[in-house]
Amino acid sequence: MTDNHFTHKKDPYYKKAKREGYRARSSYKLLDIQKRFEIFKRTFYILDLGCAPGSWLQVTKKFTEENIEKYKDQYYNRDHYKIMGVDIKKVSPIEDVKIIKADITKLEVQEHIDAFFQDKLDLILSDTSITKIGNKFTDHINQIKLCDKILELAKRNLKFKGKMVLKSFLGNDSEDFTRRVKSQFRIVKGYKPQSSKKRSNEIYLICLGKK
Repeated sequence: MTDNHFTHKKDPYYKKAKREGYRARSSYKLLDIQKRFEIFKRTFYILDLGCAPGSWLQVTKKFTEENIEKYKDQYYNRDHYKIMGVDIKKVSPIEDVKIIKADITKLEVQEHIDAFFQDKLDLILSDTSITKIGNKFTDHINQIKLCDKILELAKRNLKFKGKMVLKSFLGNDSEDFTRRVKSQFRIVKGYKPQSSKKRSNEIYLICLGKK
């Protein structure tokens, strides 16, 4: 076994995920984002892009189920929820969650979204990442290209005032990309969750209030 394997096993978030029944340590990134920005407030129709192994779907389902009980007033609420996860990898089933094995950059994904939700979305989550080759410049450029595809999906599918959480990589094109995101959302904040690895150049863009 590699040193990385043993480091991973010692990781406190890995251990916590095992203990609390989450499929991966990444669940704590989303929980941290929720704690800071309340992204799940009044969200019922949610799309999770790059959802493998399903840890973000687990967190999403928890908060969305709570929303059904929590919000019963004259403001925006629903008596049901719809959650869809998409990934090119196979993801083990989660009860009451639709999981699609597909490439999020292909047109077929839009067909799945239309057929399943039949309405605009409250929230899009994306923890998806390109396959890194180890060159930070190239990896950054490729991730930005992927993020632009997701921004297109958000433009088409998110409701007015909808929300998005999007993983990006810091680099030369970060400012330009953030400007493009700001043209679609009223508030855009960069955030690095506590459970993100220190050496990682990943950053999450918290996008609130779709224009």
